[in-house]
Amino acid sequence: MTGITGKVGGAAARALLAAGRAVRAVSRDPARASAWRERGCDIALADMSDADALARAFAGAEGVFLLLPPVFDPSPGFPESGAVVAAAREALLAARPGKVVCLSTIGAQATQENLLTQLTRWEQALGDLPVPVTFLRPGWFMENAEWDIPSAREGTLPSFLQPLDRGIPMVATADVGRVAAELLQDTWSGTRVVELEGPSRIAPNDIAAAFAKVLGRPVRAEAIPRNTWETLFRSQGMRHPEPRMRMIDGFNEGWIDFEGRGDSVRKGEVTLETVLKELVATAG
Repeated sequence: MTGITGKVGGAAARALLAAGRAVRAVSRDPARASAWRERGCDIALADMSDADALARAFAGAEGVFLLLPPVFDPSPGFPESGAVVAAAREALLAARPGKVVCLSTIGAQATQENLLTQLTRWEQALGDLPVPVTFLRPGWFMENAEWDIPSAREGTLPSFLQPLDRGIPMVATADVGRVAAELLQDTWSGTRVVELEGPSRIAPNDIAAAFAKVLGRPVRAEAIPRNTWETLFRSQGMRHPEPRMRMIDGFNEGWIDFEGRGDSVRKGEVTLETVLKELVATAG
């Protein structure tokens, strides 16, 4: 399990442990991994760009869960994630685990370059491995609303997603981790894609209404004008905001979406209100 100290990896690991599976936690930080050792996990120390260390960590594994560490402000050409993609491919070819589940994203099939192109390249690099591979493509994480808690407490929800009444696929990280654990215990051949969203599509207006219910006060969604995004992102310290802007454009314009339709897209169980209650309680 890579990414075990994060929300998705942690949820997947807990589900596997609950099912009685032996889990090896791959981490570069022994201090952060220590809690998983106490839960009964084996610990393998490896940086995600170190192919040799990853190969040792993957050796003998029945299945490997791979998560590409997020880079929200990538340099042109995506060299940061590119190094991890290359190392992961080399390690998997060397270790030949029984199966691989890779966390990808909704819209990984999009041809327009954007922030999620890092995961498009992830799929391209790992899609022809000589082992069974599943790419798990979740929707927009509901937990992204954590950044909106301060403004919601003041009664507004500034939104890059527009129009405000248009729902998009969103999902809770708990559902993503649960499904990842199920897939790791599954049997298949070749390469496949599994797409996952929550119980229903969610619009910015829905997020505002859910915050209002959780906080017990009116909350109104407000669209952030497109012509202000670059200045805003740069003021927040971003050096290369274009990929992030194009990702949001993709959701707003509809070219970042699931490839499948209807029954081919799995549905999660966790509601937005449940996620917001937990986020608000944690924020205090």
